[in-house]
Amino acid sequence: MSSREPTLADVARLAGVSLTTVSRVLNNRGYLSEKTKRRVADAIETLGYRPNSLARALHGMRTQTVGLIVPTVSLPFFGELAVEVENALAEAGYRILICNSMGRAEREREYLSLLVGNRVDGIISGAHNEGLQEYDTIRMPLVTIDRDLSPSIPNVRCANEEAGAAATRALLEAGSRHPVLLTSRSGLHNLREAGYRAEVEGAGLHARVLTVPFDTPTPQRFTMVRDALDEAHALEPVDGVFATDDLAGAEVLEWARTRDLSVPGDLSVIGFDGTETMRRALPHLATIRQPIEEIARAAVSILLGQIDGTLPRIPRDEAGAGVARTVEFAGTLLRGRSLAP
Repeated sequence: MSSREPTLADVARLAGVSLTTVSRVLNNRGYLSEKTKRRVADAIETLGYRPNSLARALHGMRTQTVGLIVPTVSLPFFGELAVEVENALAEAGYRILICNSMGRAEREREYLSLLVGNRVDGIISGAHNEGLQEYDTIRMPLVTIDRDLSPSIPNVRCANEEAGAAATRALLEAGSRHPVLLTSRSGLHNLREAGYRAEVEGAGLHARVLTVPFDTPTPQRFTMVRDALDEAHALEPVDGVFATDDLAGAEVLEWARTRDLSVPGDLSVIGFDGTETMRRALPHLATIRQPIEEIARAAVSILLGQIDGTLPRIPRDEAGAGVARTVEFAGTLLRGRSLAP
């Protein structure tokens, strides 16, 4: 048995057809008899031939591959998102390359270069780094999930501001008068924070935002959450926490346990994401469930529309100016025992 990988020429030779015919069979182009298709298919199976995706890209062909950039699949939301994106792509005949940026901008740049260099057919980005100018130079199909990169890049997400408001209302309705927000990054782009602030200030209360950076190493993370909550609690007793992800919500529950605060007696807690993983681990944690499957399928649908040419990457208004395309899905409040009745 030969030690080298079989080539397109080997397939053509065994099938008794030209290289062009093999190429046409692989790309389903032009009329070919069923007999010819069968001979080529048999030759491919006999030889164990695998098409070279990079070579196909260099010849202007699709690689049937899409890149997905996420902070890390070890986080339940992004792990389940990756599964749903992969399922939706597989149904359309595409494969996925999953890239974990680990929350670092430089690693995200490296993955962008890798994906573009390997000529994937499109990119879905859900990483959280801001200000990466490399995205402005990418001309291939591109969609983001829960990330405002540019008016020229479609963004698919949960309706975060409305969901953040719903989570905060749940705390207020549970009797909280000193609710705080625990999040990874405060600012204009944090729509969950905007929803929290609107509800708290609308109730005539004081908004307090605690931040623990997204890329904080796991061994240090709980210490930072504990210290932030301790400091806030010392200034004004904390009787409610809206954590913008369920892992942070779990850390709040642990903080309450170590400080002898009963949940929900002394403290009401609500998280965000509502993944299957966290629901199994902490079924009593109230949360806002994101419709992960719907978000994933919408992102894939938009990307495939760009790849096929049926959807423009940059929608235009009547004056011809680029218009940001944002697709939002409503979150669902899941009540749990961490909210006072």
